[in-house]
Amino acid sequence: MAKRVIWIVLDSVGAGYLPDADKFGDMGSDTIGHILDNYPDTKIPNMRRLGLGKISGTSFYDKEEPKAIGCYGKSKEMSCGKDTTTGHWEMIGIYTKNPFPTYPDGFPDEIIDRFIEETGCGGIYGNKVASGVTIIEEYGEEHMETGYPIVYTSADSVYQIAASEEKVGLDNLYNMCRVARNMLQGEHGVGRVIARPFVRKGDGFERTSNRRDYALSPSENNILNRIKNAGLTVAAVGKISDIFNGVGISCEVHTTSNADGMLKTEEYMKSVDSGLIFTNLVDFDMKFGHRRDVLGYKNALEEFDLWLGNFMETLTDEDLLVINADHGCDPTYKGTDHTREHVPVLIYGKNIKQDVDLGTLESFADIGKTIEDYLLGETYKEDGNIGKSFLASIV
Repeated sequence: MAKRVIWIVLDSVGAGYLPDADKFGDMGSDTIGHILDNYPDTKIPNMRRLGLGKISGTSFYDKEEPKAIGCYGKSKEMSCGKDTTTGHWEMIGIYTKNPFPTYPDGFPDEIIDRFIEETGCGGIYGNKVASGVTIIEEYGEEHMETGYPIVYTSADSVYQIAASEEKVGLDNLYNMCRVARNMLQGEHGVGRVIARPFVRKGDGFERTSNRRDYALSPSENNILNRIKNAGLTVAAVGKISDIFNGVGISCEVHTTSNADGMLKTEEYMKSVDSGLIFTNLVDFDMKFGHRRDVLGYKNALEEFDLWLGNFMETLTDEDLLVINADHGCDPTYKGTDHTREHVPVLIYGKNIKQDVDLGTLESFADIGKTIEDYLLGETYKEDGNIGKSFLASIV
């Protein structure tokens, strides 16, 4: 039977601040820990079975936890950042030494003027750091009159464009994002340009699930390309393909929610019999972390855990399930931004060892190297990427 890896990223589900969190203003952040502090009755038995509560050095470590059926640990982030692109790129072996540019005072006139000229949009609203929900409320009515897009950013390296699906249309919004992506290279090469469509709802507005991310292209030298070039499938679920700008991806499907992402993962299980199914579940971050919705975050963890228990029963003897995060977004912490945290690492397979403590990995890339090692063998030894496989510890 062919080998297959199901790699699920719980977007923003951090496991406690990193040693250098002070450089990012994130000392004391702890996404999972603070959710469990607020809701100690959170029902996540399947993640606990895999070893979540046995991860040493976390606030939620429990020495009374029974033997785990999986392998467990946490990982540091080597790259300089706490955003989706940096985290995911590190997972596939790419080290980001210099962070992507950010714009705490909004984008310079040269960028905005060029954007208006090249898109022909006539003008923009915003151009500041803002919450997506708040800025749509602030400029939504004016936007509905003029059709001018709402441009904003955050503490992350993003150029976000919000527009009404009814007034502007998805095709026009996506085209504006493509124009912005082509502009924002080099010195102004932000990690992502993001389409943020919304619709009118009652007296206000509501964002829709038709978000699209337009990332820079990563180096071709990464584990996704090597898996794909070996003739195996790399199936992307959610915003995975967007994050890598399609590099190393065989097939893709976008999703409308965590539940839809879980469903699409199951659907790929029926058609992809070897290779990698790579899923990002973004609701944790987008709907609950950034909005500082602690109860919503807790409920999303329970929803995933309930699904996970059934999903694990469907795995074949040659399947390897890998679960981790890409950064933190502590909903109890100050502000509305990502948090610089360790990420949990949970691994399960019917033919791998149980109750293996992986300790603290030095880089997210260790996870990707292990996946490549499992699927292809040690083809990575001279590739120049960061990361070290720990496969020998779990098989």
